[in-house]
Amino acid sequence: MIDHLSGELASTGDRWVVIDIGGIGYRVQVTGPTLQDLAGTGGRVMVHTHMVVRDDDIQLYGFAHPRERELFTILIGVTGIGPQTAMNILSRVSFEDFAIAIINDDEKVLTRIPGIGPKSAKRLILELKDKMKKCAATLPATSHRAEAGDAVSALVSLGFSGREAEEAVDAALSALSAPTVQDLIRASLARLRERP
Repeated sequence: MIDHLSGELASTGDRWVVIDIGGIGYRVQVTGPTLQDLAGTGGRVMVHTHMVVRDDDIQLYGFAHPRERELFTILIGVTGIGPQTAMNILSRVSFEDFAIAIINDDEKVLTRIPGIGPKSAKRLILELKDKMKKCAATLPATSHRAEAGDAVSALVSLGFSGREAEEAVDAALSALSAPTVQDLIRASLARLRERP
């Protein structure tokens, strides 16, 4: 098993990177956020990996943080969730938000992820609730999560991508002490307007 790769970023594509290690290029499937992190870093990079071996294929999946890889291995253990669906989930929602959605039976958060319908959301909640409860002790404080979720939904309805909305709301959340949904939306819109 290849635990991690560290080398020069040779090229990037749609959710994949090639990492050059001693003249050998390893093609690694990555999530959207990991791709942005690596492309922004450039030069020497490191990814935590999980190798999936099938009869006709060997794939490496890479993650910026060990926590993402942990969630990936949990997800592919769920009935009907393959590596590509797991990567799609990780591209759309953070470990913390996913765990909170599972613990709170929040199907709405899960069904916002392309490829996850009501049946899949119910199955994820059913199969992962106990595992996510064990992870809950290590999660950051969840205060203002409901307000953040509502603010993200409002920004998405205004035409921003889920990723843009989440990043803006997270940044606004860290700058405000006791924000309301309206506070978060205002602060997030101000941040989104400042983008180049």
